[in-house]
Amino acid sequence: MAKTAKEKIQKKRITFTLNNPNAEEVILIGNFNNWNDKTYQMKKYEGGIWKTMVMLSPGRCEYKFLVDGQWILDPNNDQKCSNCFGTFNSIIEVP
Repeated sequence: MAKTAKEKIQKKRITFTLNNPNAEEVILIGNFNNWNDKTYQMKKYEGGIWKTMVMLSPGRCEYKFLVDGQWILDPNNDQKCSNCFGTFNSIIEVP
């Protein structure tokens, strides 16, 4: 049976940014892409701001940035949770 317009999940456009002028490579990784380091390579803009846009379904998403091979939390987001590695992931609640 086909879903009605109300039943369809409306994904939201979310832009992730990271200010890191010295980075050579920044990758956004999270539970929304099964922690795949090939999906969301970020683009560097003027002033060392890295950005990428992702379409996310409503709900809680966990993520981190992989900066030149080093995992980092989102410094612009104080929402975080512990993970199975004994560290933390950043959290975003998509409305």
